[in-house]
Amino acid sequence: MTKIEKIEQEIARLGRGEVAVLGEWFRRYDAEAWDRQLEEDVKAGRLDALAEQALAGHQAGKSKAL
Repeated sequence: MTKIEKIEQEIARLGRGEVAVLGEWFRRYDAEAWDRQLEEDVKAGRLDALAEQALAGHQAGKSKAL
């Protein structure tokens, strides 16, 4: 049995309130992991080309200020 299967079995044994608490914890965990990855990508310059495209499009009048 894999780790994931074991975790799934344990989750299936939780009560509704516990599942809600776990869900909220996982949403925070996932959001923080996303934020860390985005910060790493920005620092490494992986998003530079996308930013340049967006700015060029905006300067060409293809977008408007919100």
